[in-house]
Amino acid sequence: RNNPGGLLDQAIAVSDTFLDKGEIVSTRSRDPNDTQRFNATKGDLTEGKPVVVLINGGSASASEIVAGALQDHRRAVLMGTRSFGKGSVQTIVPLQGHRAMRLTTARYYTPSGDSIQAKGIHPDIEVKPSRIEEIDSRPGRREENLRGALDNGEHEKDAKDTVPQAKSDAKPEAGETAEKEGEKKAEPVDYQLLRAIDLLRGVALFSGALTSSTN
Repeated sequence: RNNPGGLLDQAIAVSDTFLDKGEIVSTRSRDPNDTQRFNATKGDLTEGKPVVVLINGGSASASEIVAGALQDHRRAVLMGTRSFGKGSVQTIVPLQGHRAMRLTTARYYTPSGDSIQAKGIHPDIEVKPSRIEEIDSRPGRREENLRGALDNGEHEKDAKDTVPQAKSDAKPEAGETAEKEGEKKAEPVDYQLLRAIDLLRGVALFSGALTSSTN
């Protein structure tokens, strides 16, 4: 998110880090014979681990190339909002007098053949920036609150084996209270990031369940 881009070769290198094979990006101009294709090489740094890529309207150019490549190869789930849509290629033409002119000469295309220009990359899961507010609600009744409810069935430890905790009248120091308050303020507020982490946790749990069932 909010990555305005960079060099084409670096976008290819980043994409190649997660891809084993296939096209990463292509550039096409008016001349059909002037098409360039860039492919991935064997080797995945993460060894196939699940990846979530966050994008938004500030993701442009090289970052869109990375997002588009990983999305088209189903290597990552894209989450967030539509990217900027800067998919044009600039060529510098040297001129006399130590001058140069930059011309737009081609467009970037994702592996599926979609032009990034003015269209951008659409996320697989749209997640807009949001603010999380906890809703005040009364605690509902549960089974354990019912009269005569059956217990859990776990054996409780004998009272003699249980060491009673000593009561303490000591009050927390001012520094300790401030530290706890600071911890509350430091809670994550990035809603898009939280959704991405939840998705990765879900994938990990599901993958673990599949592994257990096959074993």
